[in-house]
Amino acid sequence: MESERGLCERDGLGLNVPLEIPMPKYIIEREIPNAGAFTAAELKAISQKSCSALKELGPSIQWVQSYVTEDKITCVYIAPNAEIIREHARLGGFPADRILEIATIIDPATAEWNELAAAEA
Repeated sequence: MESERGLCERDGLGLNVPLEIPMPKYIIEREIPNAGAFTAAELKAISQKSCSALKELGPSIQWVQSYVTEDKITCVYIAPNAEIIREHARLGGFPADRILEIATIIDPATAEWNELAAAEA
């Protein structure tokens, strides 16, 4: 059943409750030479710049975490689209060389689930 606000489902009491549509997650690759050699103060400054840009953009974009390697910072964001991630990079003054929407997430539990599903089939 649909409501004015979007999709709904019936709860156990027969009431219509909105279905939450999960926001897409993205991987952002930022090519930054010598990123792995940044000091704690440099990483703090980059993080503060990112948080400032996020505040300016509002609550629809969320920084989950980032991984710093030798020449790259790879970030995980939750956002409605790639355009807002590009705007975040522009406001923050850092690159967003590649933006990839995460199609699905797997982990070791996925292997166990697949084994259980195969046993039940």
